[in-house]
Amino acid sequence: MSTTTRIIHGSPEAVFEVLADGWSYSQWVVGASRIREVSEAWPAVGAEIHHSVGAWPLLLDDTTTVRRSERPSLLELTVRAWPSGEGVVRITCRPEGADTEVTMEEDAVKGPAVLVPRPVRDLALDRRNREALARLAILVERAGSHAV
Repeated sequence: MSTTTRIIHGSPEAVFEVLADGWSYSQWVVGASRIREVSEAWPAVGAEIHHSVGAWPLLLDDTTTVRRSERPSLLELTVRAWPSGEGVVRITCRPEGADTEVTMEEDAVKGPAVLVPRPVRDLALDRRNREALARLAILVERAGSHAV
């Protein structure tokens, strides 16, 4: 499983607030181009985000489903992006002083992506998740700069 970690300037609650906004998913998840629908119960177990992957006019519709949710410390998702496959993403938020250490663990579990050798898959996932965590940090830190 690929593991990527970043310190985000904000509390675990502030980080989870962004994760709990399903409509913000395409703003920080690399590859998700638009959100079509978010379950009212998001981020409760079983809730879904219906998203599209790719760029117009070549958009593929798929879903992300919550497997585990322990606010404000853990969000575990089943992510689908066919035809490449399906994966599991675990996001953990651990207090680090006034900041939060956010860790994304991800791996493919179904489909053609499973056939990619693990070192190559881990490298690609780490690069993508570094960018995702940078985007998540911007959302969290921007929201924090507006707090009074």
